[in-house]
Amino acid sequence: MVTPEQRRLIRDSFPDISQLSGPIAMLFYGRLFELAPEVRVMFRQDISVQGRKLMDMLTVFVDHLDRMEELEPMLRALGQRHTAYGVTAEQYATVATALIWAFGVALEEEFPAELKAAWRTLIEAVSAVMIDGAAALSPR
Repeated sequence: MVTPEQRRLIRDSFPDISQLSGPIAMLFYGRLFELAPEVRVMFRQDISVQGRKLMDMLTVFVDHLDRMEELEPMLRALGQRHTAYGVTAEQYATVATALIWAFGVALEEEFPAELKAAWRTLIEAVSAVMIDGAAALSPR
């Protein structure tokens, strides 16, 4: 659960993240492919296009910080689509690690521990809903 203070931190940091969206996306995908080279084949689009999609999704998350429950149907469906691409539940943690790392590299000293924790909490909350959506496809 993202706390009110974490929501404030995320909102306050997002203009800088948005301004650096291109470099952050390139850092993120580079790191992701280092950590999990097997996922590279899942990305058939130009990485700059994929990076814009990532930043668009982050914008949606930030815009809905006070009402994340509204995103649950979309996130569940997104998790199901990701399953079709071959994404496993375990890979969500790798994605989170790569994204937090990219934020840290891009923002440098503007990414203190409490901001890092806030973003990790948000990413983990989003991932949990996506993983739950994907799990709904599998027989229990």
